[in-house]
Amino acid sequence: MTESTASICSTMPNLVVLLWLGLLATSPCRSQDGGSTNTNPQVDNAGGAPGEEEEEDPFYKSPVNKLAAAVSNFGYDLFRQQSSRVPTANVLLSPFSIATGLSGLSLGAGERTEDFIARALFYDMLNKAEIHNTYKELLASLTAPSKGLKTVSRLVMERRLRMKIGFVNELEKSYGVRPRVLSGNVRVDLQEINSWVQQRTGGKVTRFLGEIPAGISILLLGAASFKGQWVTRFDSKLTKLHDFHLDEDRTVRVPMMAAPRAILKYGYDSELNCKIAQLPLTGSLSAMFFLPESVTQNMTLIEESLTSEFVRDVDKQLKTVHATLTMPRLKLTSEAELTNTLQEMRLQALFSTPDFSKIAAKPLKLSHVKHKITLELSEDGASATFPSDTEAARLNFPIAYNLDKPFLFVLWDNETGALLFIGKILDPRNT
Repeated sequence: MTESTASICSTMPNLVVLLWLGLLATSPCRSQDGGSTNTNPQVDNAGGAPGEEEEEDPFYKSPVNKLAAAVSNFGYDLFRQQSSRVPTANVLLSPFSIATGLSGLSLGAGERTEDFIARALFYDMLNKAEIHNTYKELLASLTAPSKGLKTVSRLVMERRLRMKIGFVNELEKSYGVRPRVLSGNVRVDLQEINSWVQQRTGGKVTRFLGEIPAGISILLLGAASFKGQWVTRFDSKLTKLHDFHLDEDRTVRVPMMAAPRAILKYGYDSELNCKIAQLPLTGSLSAMFFLPESVTQNMTLIEESLTSEFVRDVDKQLKTVHATLTMPRLKLTSEAELTNTLQEMRLQALFSTPDFSKIAAKPLKLSHVKHKITLELSEDGASATFPSDTEAARLNFPIAYNLDKPFLFVLWDNETGALLFIGKILDPRNT
């Protein structure tokens, strides 16, 4: 593979390592029309000539995995749109909770409105008749106790709405939750909604709403909480305050965890000019970190590249290596009003004149989308030492992976490929 000057690594030892490991070929990236484009005309690591039709990854032959890829691609789109709205701030989302709410809402939609939602959730290539039953399976898999994930979504309806029982029953059957109809008593409604979210997230997401928004027709709420457990825990005695470089001129002191003899999956993407590392969590989950050489130039390129297929391709191409690892201890809370963000994602019709006649006889529209999550990635883990790995590359010089400047991460489920959390961390002190 030929590299441009901008892609050359800053140090010769690193360049040697990365060439030895095999540079990651750029995977197909989402184009503006929802298709894919490959900016690298050369033959990729998997082989095959340019223009040759690729076989479908057997992983996606499972209906659950194919659905997970679809809603995850919605999640990457949601993240990109939100990040573009706040380019100088942290962005932390659990898009699965929003996708779940929209998918459930589609049960109450007329054909045209249902198609709007289906396109946004990338349901085009799925068996329409089986989507909601498959979603029930996906929910059961991701919320299994071993995952440690709490994710909830709920539809809150305008005051004293008379809903059609068929919609209520179908929603509860596939998504395990009944809509909430506002009583008109603001204090009672606020307390009930906040208590429900807090209970369903294991007490982690509190005070979901500060007040009941005015003018509710349909409010979609999405919440999630997660306290990660690494497969191999960090030694808390090695956690020290170190500099985190916000940019070239500003630094802040944050608790940085350290693993001097880590085993991780690692690689370098020369097109995106970033170092990539992946660490396993218990429950068959993984956290993949993207550390751009230049935040200003490369963060957006990374964001634009993210799709379910891209992340899976990267996962397959990373090499298991020995490394010294440092990363900030993360304990983050994020809340976002996503109404405007969704309106900019081909879903404007849901907020103007949609057809939700399967929900109620009265005209309804999506009026508010609220999101709040908590995420903790600290030293906690299952084992005190990294497993002996005979496949890990043993090099004459150490690989150092230091998350000491702005980075992007995705937290995903290995079994289904589902995107659970995604974050752009410009300042790890909090969102």
